[in-house]
Amino acid sequence: MDFHDPPGRRRLDGVIGIADRALKALLVPARAARPLPRPVGPGPGAPLAEAERRESAALMRVNHAGEIAAQALYHGQALLAREARTREFLLGAAREEADHLAWCESRLAALGSRPSLLDPLWYAGSFAIGTLAAAFGDPASLGFVAETERQVEGHLRGHLERLPPNDLDSRAVLETMRQDEISHGSRARFEGGSRLPIPVRGLMRLTARVMTRASYWI
Repeated sequence: MDFHDPPGRRRLDGVIGIADRALKALLVPARAARPLPRPVGPGPGAPLAEAERRESAALMRVNHAGEIAAQALYHGQALLAREARTREFLLGAAREEADHLAWCESRLAALGSRPSLLDPLWYAGSFAIGTLAAAFGDPASLGFVAETERQVEGHLRGHLERLPPNDLDSRAVLETMRQDEISHGSRARFEGGSRLPIPVRGLMRLTARVMTRASYWI
């Protein structure tokens, strides 16, 4: 007697898993496994002026949207990963990105703001991109992770320069996120990620630019 699940059942379980992850990312408040990063120093910075609060909130909204996209990318790539080792790496990175999502939500609430209204669009589009990257094989998928994290790390450096100097709480979050992204990119290269063609890297930058500019306002 064959006790293994039939292919149809495995496909159904996969679809249910995809839907569950998407709903949790979009509708359920994120929960972090690690504590919220705190500033290092004797005490809090000076209160933010209204213009500074709005700028910090807009930047954190962009970062929150980026973490929604990261969840979708990793979930889509893990779905079609060829090797168990690759799948575990992708899902482990997604769990760390879930910390980032929770931290960004916390900062948005503290700043009296909200996530991007376009988050469902970012999730759906990023999930499709993740599955497409994975369809070319694990080396290409891991290379996509490495390039994505390289671009995200640069984006976070830019945000750290733009943050109001007094917003030490947001700065602590972004610094920790930046270190995690560097780690994910290094690990992806170590696991065998291949370097992506220049046109693909350019298209990734263009796509990210559209998302960040839209999320800043909407």
